Amino acid sequence: MLLAIDAGNTHVVFGVYEAERLEASWRVSTPPTWTGDEVAMLLRDLFALRNVDLGKVDGVVIGSVVPNLNQGLLEAAETHLKVAPVMVGPGVKTGVRILYENPKEVGADRIANSLAAFRKFGGPVIVIDFGTAVTYDAISAGGEYVGGAIAPGVEISLEALIEHTARLFRVELTPPDSVIGKTTVAAIQSGLFWGFVGQIEGMVGRMSEELGGGAHVVATGGQAELVAGLTHVIEAVEPQLTLDGLRLIYLQNSPGG
Repeated sequence: MLLAIDAGNTHVVFGVYEAERLEASWRVSTPPTWTGDEVAMLLRDLFALRNVDLGKVDGVVIGSVVPNLNQGLLEAAETHLKVAPVMVGPGVKTGVRILYENPKEVGADRIANSLAAFRKFGGPVIVIDFGTAVTYDAISAGGEYVGGAIAPGVEISLEALIEHTARLFRVELTPPDSVIGKTTVAAIQSGLFWGFVGQIEGMVGRMSEELGGGAHVVATGGQAELVAGLTHVIEAVEPQLTLDGLRLIYLQNSPGG
């Protein structure tokens, strides 16, 4: 079995694969730091919750954008699982030609998303990942990572609004029925959700035009389901897109890959 780990700024997602099938996945809050022992204990408990045998894991792939977690994740794989992990980064084969001026600046999650989206939908394709930030990634018709855009996510936009205003407050992250809010709660919700919809539709339109038109649009990430239903431009929601991409990267770097 393959254990895929997607370490993000807000959540760490673990997924275990049997061949191409995702057997189980777990999402936990990202801690400030982790030791290898702490990661091992967490994995033991998570696998027990789903009645999955941790001892059957014979491969590990890690995509991380949180440097403070990397050493603990590597130690857990090497010391406790007795597996040499594949850490997505420089020197690792991804199958994605990156056209960024500095390819090292592209996060592991964005590379994994691009690979998985291109394999599933073909190109050109735009991936929107709703996480701590909302990232837009543009993949060409030939599968090249062209570039993208980064914007504040839904939750941190709400946090910033509350922190920098005297009379506004936290609201439930639920889209309102109307764009024109009749209460302060509805007005904040409208600004968050319909504001993001406007951003998405504008960004997708401009990116698709730069890609030559006709781009597929795929959404993933924790807030994807909330926003995707509010706009016609998102073709599909793929909650496990990053894990799927990590699995594909692992296959290219494992023995015989």
